[in-house]
Amino acid sequence: MAITSANQLELLQTAEAVAREKMIDPGLVIEAMEESLARAAKSRYGAEMDIRVSIDRKNGKATFTRVRTVIDPDEEELENYQAQMTPDQAKQYLEDPKPGDTFVEEVPPVDMGRIAAQSAKQVILQKVREAERDRQFEEFKDRAGTIINGVVKREEYGNVIVDVGRGEGVVRRNEKIGRESYRPGDRIRCYIKDVRREVRGPQIFLSRTAPEFMAELFKMEVPEIYDGIIEIKAVARDPGSRAKIAVISYESSIDPVGACVGMRGSRVQAVVNELQGEKIDIIPWNEDAPTFLVNALQPAEVSKVVLDEDAGKIEVVVPEEQLSLAIGRRGQNVRLASQLTGLDIDIMTEEEESARRQAEFEARTKLFMDNLDLDEFFAQLLVSEGFTNLEEVAYVEVDELLVIDGVDEDTAGELQARARDVLEAQNKKAEEHARELGAEDSLFAFEGLTPQMVEALAEDGVKTLEDFATCADWELAGGWTTVDGERVKDDGLLEKFDVGLEEAQNMVMTARVSLGWVDIADLEAEEAAEDGEEAVAEEAEA
Repeated sequence: MAITSANQLELLQTAEAVAREKMIDPGLVIEAMEESLARAAKSRYGAEMDIRVSIDRKNGKATFTRVRTVIDPDEEELENYQAQMTPDQAKQYLEDPKPGDTFVEEVPPVDMGRIAAQSAKQVILQKVREAERDRQFEEFKDRAGTIINGVVKREEYGNVIVDVGRGEGVVRRNEKIGRESYRPGDRIRCYIKDVRREVRGPQIFLSRTAPEFMAELFKMEVPEIYDGIIEIKAVARDPGSRAKIAVISYESSIDPVGACVGMRGSRVQAVVNELQGEKIDIIPWNEDAPTFLVNALQPAEVSKVVLDEDAGKIEVVVPEEQLSLAIGRRGQNVRLASQLTGLDIDIMTEEEESARRQAEFEARTKLFMDNLDLDEFFAQLLVSEGFTNLEEVAYVEVDELLVIDGVDEDTAGELQARARDVLEAQNKKAEEHARELGAEDSLFAFEGLTPQMVEALAEDGVKTLEDFATCADWELAGGWTTVDGERVKDDGLLEKFDVGLEEAQNMVMTARVSLGWVDIADLEAEEAAEDGEEAVAEEAEA
C-alpha cells in the first residue's frame, strides 16, 4: 500500500473519525499513524536507520526522513553507522558540525506490503487504546469519593460491570448490598471507591456497601449537610440490614437529627430506599466519648459507662432487661456502636458488674493479706482506699497511707517496708529466670523495664535491646485488630504491667535512638515541623 495524493486526505479523515469515536485528541491518532509508518519504513530501509515520518495536519501529506546524529568520538564509540556519524564524516553534509547536531534528508515513501500494513494497523490501535485509557484515568481520578449513576452492562462471576459514560466500572461481589442482583440495562447508583492504573487499563472500582456511600447519599438529600451547617462525623454499616450515622450541627437553631430525618421522614426514607431498606439510626454526635456511646447504643438504656482511654476500651453497664437490646441481634447493635465510636465495648448487666467488682475486691484483699501479712479487715481498708497492687503501697507518698483509719507513721513505714521487700524478692526471682532464658544485660539496664518485664519479654523471645527495638508498640501494649468484621484482642507482652500504647511507643523509640538506628536531631526536626503544621492549621481555623 503506497501513500498517494489520493489517500493523503483520507489519513486526516480517519484520524478525526477515530478521535471522535474514542473521544481523544486527533493529534494523538496522527502521532500513532506517524509512528506506525516509521516502523513500516524501517522494515524496508533497515531497522538500524533512524526513520521519521511527519504528517501535515492540513493536507495529510506524509514526509519520510532519515536522521543521522553527530556524536563525540572522544566520549562514545560509533556503533550505528546508519544513524550516527563523527564530526569528520558530517563535514560533507554540515558546516562546522558539532556533537548533537543532526543531518536530515528526505527519503522516498514506502510501498507497504500486507504484513507491514497489518503491523502499522496494530501500532495505531495500540496507541489509540493507550490514549483512551489515559483519557479515562484523567477523567475519573478526580471523581473518586463521589457518587455516579450508571447502567449495568453485564454480570461476571458475581461482579457487576457498569457503563459509567466514558468508561466502565466494576462493583465487586463484596461491594454489593446483600443478595441484590442486576440485569443488563438496569440503572444503578454507586460510590466511586478508587480509580487505579493497571496493565489492562484504568480500573474504576465502585461500591454500594462503603460507609462513604451512605454519607454522600445524605449529602444529596440534606441541603444543610451540603452547605456545611451539619456534618456527618461517623458512619457504621451492616450493609442491607442496619446502619448508624452520627451528625452534629454548627448552628444551635438547627436540630441535626431532625434535619436528616426530614418532614415525615422523607429525607431518610429516600436513602433507605436506595440502600434496599437498610434501617438507619441517626445519632447526635458528642465529643464526650461516654455520652456519645450512650447515644450510639440507642435504643438500649445505659446505667453506667467506664472509659479506659489508654486501652481504647469502654465498659457499659445496662439493666438485665436491656442486655439483649443493647447487644442486638447477632451482636449487631454493639458492633455498629463500636465501629461508630472506634472503641471496644464490653457490655455487662448490673448484676454481672457487681459480681466482677466483688471478685476484684476479694482478689486484691487476698493479695495484700498474703504478701503483707495483714488481717482481712486491714487488707480490705487498703482496697477500699483505692490501692490495687504492691507497687502502689511501696512507693506512694506516706500521707496517702496516713488518711486510713488506724494508720500512723510507724504503721505506714512498716507497710511500705514489707511491700518493698516482697517486690525485691519477686524482682530477684524474675531476674534469675530471665537470665536463664538468655536475657542480656542491655535489657536489664534499659530505663523503664523492671526485672519482671524483662522476664515476660524473654519468655516471648525478646532477649536483647535489638530485639526490643524491633517490637511494635501494639506488641508491647496490646491492641485490637479487625478480622472478618469482628474486633479481636491482641494481648501485649507488657500489658499486664499497665504499659499503654503511648508509653510503649516512647520506650521503643528510646531503644532505637540508643542503638543509633534513629537520629535524635531528625526526630526533633520532625516534631518541630508537626508543631508548625498544627499551628498553621489552628490559625486557619481561627
